[in-house]
Amino acid sequence: MTLELIAQFDCVTGEGPLWHPDEEVVYWTDIPQGKLFRYDPKTGQSEQVFSGEQIGGFTIQADGALLLFMARGAIAEWRNGNLTTLIDSIPGEENSRFNDVAADPAGRVFCGTMPSPNYPGTLYRLDTDGSLHKVLDRTVGVSNGIGFTPDRKQMYYTISMDRKIYRFDYDEATGALTNQRVFVDSTNEPGVPDGMTVDAAGHVWSARWDGFCLTQYSPTGRELQRVMFPTKKVSCVTFGGPDYMDMYVTTAGGHDKTENGPAAGALYRVRLGVKGVPEFRSRVKVG
Repeated sequence: MTLELIAQFDCVTGEGPLWHPDEEVVYWTDIPQGKLFRYDPKTGQSEQVFSGEQIGGFTIQADGALLLFMARGAIAEWRNGNLTTLIDSIPGEENSRFNDVAADPAGRVFCGTMPSPNYPGTLYRLDTDGSLHKVLDRTVGVSNGIGFTPDRKQMYYTISMDRKIYRFDYDEATGALTNQRVFVDSTNEPGVPDGMTVDAAGHVWSARWDGFCLTQYSPTGRELQRVMFPTKKVSCVTFGGPDYMDMYVTTAGGHDKTENGPAAGALYRVRLGVKGVPEFRSRVKVG
């Protein structure tokens, strides 16, 4: 195993890494700071490319633009440095923001929000025509990592406040979710389940907030291994690189290194000899 610290911007909440295969770079965010970063493994250079409202997550559109999911339920497309708004806000989400999103095989986006004082977290589905639909309401708490099984028949969804990863039956034709059940109950494990991804063999990789680790599960929910990090808040993971053998992992807590460790808030690259798959692209009509 190799574990490399490859970029350090002292992120308060580094999150949502995604490999962009067209550009051969990885993007990630610092949610509360409203910043978007990019790392190019060919040059070893990293840079901040956007600063604005809080970005809870993003997807890559079919044509390579980024679809940003932001504060108040706002959704906008970022292309060549310019923003085009799709949704300005969602009623009830005025004091909240999106938190973790994922495109599905058909190009829709499942996108969850944080709870606010008068409104609970909600899981939405943004369809390719730009329409938004509630999928889970008033039961979510902190919406988090989303992924799909290799056969595209089931979807994983993390609810951090429950300390559980759930599995649903998923209908690619309609985007419908049914038959919710527990995939992993991490109540007695270190940390809180956060962002996640699924590798080529169907194993689930779950980042552990306050757990110092990334945990791998078999398709049946059995823990296979833990990859330890020198920082407390491990927040999300994605596969990238030309052969999808590189794992890019975000961390948080860069504003308080006394609590979270001197490397808190960094982006890591991990090589375990595990092969991933490209994340699905969104195909949402904008404008």
